[in-house]
Amino acid sequence: MSDDRDTLRSALARLPDGTSHGETPDPEHVYFPQSHLKALHPDVVVVTGMRGAGKTFWWGALQNTAVRTLIGDQHTRAKVNENTVLKTGFGVRPAVEEYPSKDVISQLAKSGAEPRLIWRTVQAWQVAPADHPLRSEGNWVSRVAYVRASPEAVDRLFQLQDAKFDNEGRYCLVAYDALDRSADDWRGMYQLIRGLLLMALEMRSYRRLRAKIFLRSDQFNEAAIGNFPDASKVLASAVDLSWPRRELYGLLWHQLGNATTASAEIRPMLHREHWRCVIVRDRPIWQVPRPLLFEDAIQRSVFHNIAGEWMGRDRRRGFPYTWIPNHLGDTEGQVSPRSFIAALRLAAEDTQNQHPDHTHALHYESVKRGVQAASTIRVRELREDYPWVDRLMTGLQGLVVPCSFSDIAKRWAETDALSKLREEVEEEGIKLPPSHIDNGPSGVRLDLESLRIFLRMFDGRVNVPDVFRVGYRLGRRGGVRPVQ
Repeated sequence: MSDDRDTLRSALARLPDGTSHGETPDPEHVYFPQSHLKALHPDVVVVTGMRGAGKTFWWGALQNTAVRTLIGDQHTRAKVNENTVLKTGFGVRPAVEEYPSKDVISQLAKSGAEPRLIWRTVQAWQVAPADHPLRSEGNWVSRVAYVRASPEAVDRLFQLQDAKFDNEGRYCLVAYDALDRSADDWRGMYQLIRGLLLMALEMRSYRRLRAKIFLRSDQFNEAAIGNFPDASKVLASAVDLSWPRRELYGLLWHQLGNATTASAEIRPMLHREHWRCVIVRDRPIWQVPRPLLFEDAIQRSVFHNIAGEWMGRDRRRGFPYTWIPNHLGDTEGQVSPRSFIAALRLAAEDTQNQHPDHTHALHYESVKRGVQAASTIRVRELREDYPWVDRLMTGLQGLVVPCSFSDIAKRWAETDALSKLREEVEEEGIKLPPSHIDNGPSGVRLDLESLRIFLRMFDGRVNVPDVFRVGYRLGRRGGVRPVQ
């Protein structure tokens, strides 16, 4: 049994970090939650999700022909296969020949190009054949000028390419991601997203041409981006990349069963039967047995064989299977799979260092420290996306939540946090500042609630989920200790 324990611990410590920069993952690393399969369908224009939910992962994965082959062979309802043409309209990687950068978009906008025209140009550029006149334009300024001056020629381009792909029986998708990098302020970003949706609506009139738009949950503000006729035709079918508990564990089983050097030894430890191997372009991919994906009791039993039954010396401390997701969720209970996997990976490393002879692969104290480390990662991600959040939350260190909002406002007043933040916004142009800052503390509270950091309780007090509370060093009676 100690050999099994050590093998599992080692495999957990080598789990991938899940950070995606638009790479094209290998098919054996791709796990398909049910909601995500629906999101891949060409007729789903808008895909939403929290940071770390998988938007950029799928943006990159769809560009891998082997992944599209796997989808076509194993998940036919998604209507994506190896013959699907996948183009990129915007993303995390600089690619000036594929799409304009933020600075180029800003230049185009200042010259009078409306957002819809900019994205119509990108879409036309991506579907145009090599001999089309648009392809002779050497930069985005001249390409936009061509599309503005030649609306009928561009309409004909879309119509002819749509007929071509329809005759071939395949879709052409242009994928747009990382739109927070298209502008520095909310107003500019919302205008660009609105223009992109207008263009995507236009594509819906064709049979085989589509735009697929990946948005963060906080970007999906229907009042700001959906105020145009027939917006519901693209927004109503939006799919959120959710990660219920069973899918988080499904991802874990898939990673352990496929992506480590010891996978052949680990698969029977997790489930002795029903692992099925499929071959995609000479690559073996092991599919997780259905009972291990859909039966809560089996998932719980298998994970407790890995981490033990309790989060302490007895059942009063909670059960690892539920405890970990519960402590990694935001105010809506949504858990980033990146945080989940990171917590387990770091817990395995800590167990090896601090409790190498523990009877299970994971020690409960190491699991707690893994959650602490995952919280630090989430806070770091927030800092990257919204620097202003860090300015406000660090001043709350030591507060015990739930607490009265007046206690929070008092801290901000004592440190002059809002005035300093306003100065930064005005003088330094801080990225995506709080949109309600002019309304004072109550306005910023709304912004923090929209990011699922603050939870407004029924009695008006403020609570902060552990996944943020721990990293920002706030206290809670009986909770996971803040990072020191």
